Amino acid sequence: MEAGVEKKTAISPKSKKRPRRKREVPPTEVGDIEDISFSKDETLQIRASLLEWYDKNQRDLPWRTMSGSLDERDKRGYAVWVSEVMLQQTRVSTVIDYFKRWMNKWPTLHDLAQASLEEVNEMWAGLGYYRRVRFLLQGAKEVVEGGGRFPETLSDLRKIKGIGEYTAGAIASIAFRKAVPVVDGNVVRVISRLKTISANPKDAATVKSFWKLAGQLVDPCRPGDFNQALMELGATLCSLSNPGCAACPISAQCHVLSLSGENELVHVTDYPTKVVKAKQRHEFSAVSVVEILNCQETMGPQSSSKYILVKRPNKGLLAGLWEFPSVLLEKEEDLTSRRKAVDGYLQSSFNLDLKESTRIVSRENIGECVHVFSHIRLKMYVELLVLHAKGNRSIDYKKQDKESITWKYVDNENLGNMGLTSGVRKVYTMVQKHKQTEQSTIPGRRRKTAVRR
Repeated sequence: MEAGVEKKTAISPKSKKRPRRKREVPPTEVGDIEDISFSKDETLQIRASLLEWYDKNQRDLPWRTMSGSLDERDKRGYAVWVSEVMLQQTRVSTVIDYFKRWMNKWPTLHDLAQASLEEVNEMWAGLGYYRRVRFLLQGAKEVVEGGGRFPETLSDLRKIKGIGEYTAGAIASIAFRKAVPVVDGNVVRVISRLKTISANPKDAATVKSFWKLAGQLVDPCRPGDFNQALMELGATLCSLSNPGCAACPISAQCHVLSLSGENELVHVTDYPTKVVKAKQRHEFSAVSVVEILNCQETMGPQSSSKYILVKRPNKGLLAGLWEFPSVLLEKEEDLTSRRKAVDGYLQSSFNLDLKESTRIVSRENIGECVHVFSHIRLKMYVELLVLHAKGNRSIDYKKQDKESITWKYVDNENLGNMGLTSGVRKVYTMVQKHKQTEQSTIPGRRRKTAVRR
């Protein structure tokens, strides 16, 4: 169907209702995507207009101040690297405070290289996608071990663990003023609308074409500013569902905006083409918040009770992070089945026999919560299991060796201050609210519990 020609549906004289017209996006793309390019005039106009807009409207962000400094080249590269890794899959407003805290703790690449994985994981807690921070730490160690000078070319940057094509382009252009492009979701959205590209944006050939087009646009004199301007435009005015075309500095070069004025079937938000996301996998786990009490102590606010935390394996989802003891279930299970699974786990992992070596002070079902990862929807059944040893004996944990899990116990104060993942923080918050509710509704609970022990 040609642009500007409206598809009409014949209506039978006997019809009482007009049939609903199915909205179709006309094929506006001409030729192969590999043949699409920006003309010299288009390129010059887009550069000039976008940079003028950026100079007036750019957001005040801490990493831009650092990357704009002409001195301390290594610090520029480091600041851009940290910010770009944090910004992947995360909102700018969320990243600002994390970036400030990070740079205060590890102001240089050499400082970061001395940190432990546990330290950086705690600082990163809440940002998600924890593999990013593992690679960031590993990459910092590689640079320092290689002499400590921050690389500035694309080829050298790509050799560092965790730095891909996008991050390399961002560091090279923003920190070192190399005339190379960057392509993220915002850039894809802007370019697809400028050129009405309806091809699947996730397809390898399409991605390659976006990089080529972005490379044509990048300003050779101000590559870092231009790349940031293009991303800024996509993040603000050229948004996914509510674009502000009237205020867009490059609306005169936007092909889809022009077509939308000629054909009511064409909408700016039709581009880029929506890709159906993979269906999330549903998983279920039984989480046991195990609190250990000393025999001589009470359950009150001054108690020195401690919680068991387990370290996840060093590979896979949330690798190397701390969580409460939990068991992955094959399906949704009832309370009895969940407790049986937890008991077996505690016995095999900690030699924690709930009948022989310990006495159960209380065991309460706290409730359920859902935590969503990019590809997993995890439903957690949470319980609070309060224990103390029988006969003044200590809990007889298994010795930790290479084949066993890594664990530790943490008191309430330190647990509250730890950098916990979002999912673990949800569980901990549920338990704390439950305790507060019980203390306010049952004033005599503390005294009675102490007597029972």
